[in-house]
Amino acid sequence: MVEDKLKGYRSFLRELLNKVGAEIGDEIELRYDNKRIRGILLPRSELEDEWHIVLKLSNGYNVGIRYRKDLSIKIIEKKKAVLAAVKRESLKIREDLPKVHILGVGGTIASRVDYTTGAVRSVYTPEELAEMFPELIDIASIKTKIIMNKYSEHLRASDWERIAEEVAKSINEGVDGVIVMHGTDTMHYTSAALSFALQDLPVPVILVGSQRSSDRPSSDAALNLISAVYFASHGPIAEVMIAMHENTSDNSVVLHKGTRARKNHTSRRDAFQTIDDLPYARVTNGTKIEILVNEYRRRDKNRKLKLKANFSDKVALLKFYPNFDPEIINFLVDRGYKGIVIEGTGLGHIGEYTFDAIRYAVSNGVLVFMTSQCIWGRTNLRVYDTGRYLLKLGVIPLENMLPEVAFVKLMWCFGQEDDPERVKNLMLVNIAGEITPISTPVEVM
Repeated sequence: MVEDKLKGYRSFLRELLNKVGAEIGDEIELRYDNKRIRGILLPRSELEDEWHIVLKLSNGYNVGIRYRKDLSIKIIEKKKAVLAAVKRESLKIREDLPKVHILGVGGTIASRVDYTTGAVRSVYTPEELAEMFPELIDIASIKTKIIMNKYSEHLRASDWERIAEEVAKSINEGVDGVIVMHGTDTMHYTSAALSFALQDLPVPVILVGSQRSSDRPSSDAALNLISAVYFASHGPIAEVMIAMHENTSDNSVVLHKGTRARKNHTSRRDAFQTIDDLPYARVTNGTKIEILVNEYRRRDKNRKLKLKANFSDKVALLKFYPNFDPEIINFLVDRGYKGIVIEGTGLGHIGEYTFDAIRYAVSNGVLVFMTSQCIWGRTNLRVYDTGRYLLKLGVIPLENMLPEVAFVKLMWCFGQEDDPERVKNLMLVNIAGEITPISTPVEVM
């Protein structure tokens, strides 16, 4: 029986573990070369290198210790890990609390290690969420639904449409707020898509993620989710927002505007920032709300939601760089693309060797918009000769709209309108806070 549970370990490693009676989930100590390493014994995949024993350390990280002749094992505590397969009691619904729906899309925030299998799996039932985040029980009456389970880099426009439709269903059931648990890598794309697709929101819609999985001591999942649910239950703002850590400390979460946020760090807990604007609000210690702006759509459950969740695939986002090949633009035109958003340098510039390709695109009815690669600031094509020439060619500057947001908005605009002139005009209208009248100076991390 023990040997079966240690499947995936090489025979002599299984024999070594069997000798001391070690099982998956035990806390053990490995000793070799005057070193001692403690951790929880994890199972192995049969596809992985079978020469290593895998432990989960107390800091949340996994480590593989390669077999050696002087390796010895000592059991510290039997079955320390909490097995995920334990049957849970049904969570009692409290009707006196605000109703919040949590929709699962995927990502690190919903992940935890199942020590019975060694797999990282998603956790979405109310009972599982309550087990992991018991504070939620006293904040809201929670209902959960798994929409999909995808890493965020795998999401496409059709997924945005599905998410928007599911959010609309929840809102039409009369909830007080909707949470979307989402991977962080493309969360700002999805938040932009929902900002345009969900018109006249009556209640908050909050995307929440985490940089580190919930089973790690350094995880940001708990505070992010608790703060998001608290704001969805009690916050006055009915907008699409992203809830993530404000700083590297574990005490505050900020609610970013869905069209002004960007992920600016690969791994820090405060990776998300609001660009050229202020965040909507701050939640401190998961219980105290502070509104940071004067203008916002106020919560009103009597307001009727308008769902406009159509996106066109025939839109591209291009980043200009030295030695950029103009044939990329020609290729998109020949493939029937309707619009192109360009991330230009500085104020919105591209090399003169691309001008013929721009002219070809515009002459074929393709809308070409200009944004800037710079994180802060706005495009201005009237300062230098290059910009002025681009204006003559028909390139349309987009103020301080973020490139990713401009791309998503153009997909959405062509999902609503077929006429290029109407799409052009719609792109220049501030629909969901994607354009700000001034660039707000903020401190960068």
